Amino acid sequence: MSAAGAATDRHADVRARLRGRGSRWTPQRRLVLEVLESAEGHISAAELLARCRRRAPATVASTVYRTLDMLEELGLVRHTHDPSGRIEFHVRPTAAHGHLHCQACGARTEIDAAEAARLLEGLEQAHGFHADLTHLTIAGRCEQCRDRGAQALARTLQVP
Repeated sequence: MSAAGAATDRHADVRARLRGRGSRWTPQRRLVLEVLESAEGHISAAELLARCRRRAPATVASTVYRTLDMLEELGLVRHTHDPSGRIEFHVRPTAAHGHLHCQACGARTEIDAAEAARLLEGLEQAHGFHADLTHLTIAGRCEQCRDRGAQALARTLQVP
């Protein structure tokens, strides 16, 4: 089977689901999906647009944004927000998860529903609030940055 045939077969379900909604399967939408498939973890729409334009310079931003909306409705991507509020898309989400974001080094750690259960249950019990784990990002400092900060503070407090 040719590479084009393999790509067509790989996207048959998406193509059928789009057509079932009355949408067309266009070369531009296929490009967006292929670029998303090559992404690891999270990607912003701007990053996705830049990667698409590297492959097809005439890629239009509105096509990328509309395709992301449709793919999210189909459950193929999920959006989340980083601590600054920037929207990012998680490619091929397999399960709901939240994020820990280090404000010092930018490291991101995923926390799954089981890990977050006590925190989410505490919020619900204390406030009657049911949190959406898919939009949960907790900002702070990772262990390495926290340790570096403590070491730096200890050096500044040392008496000569």
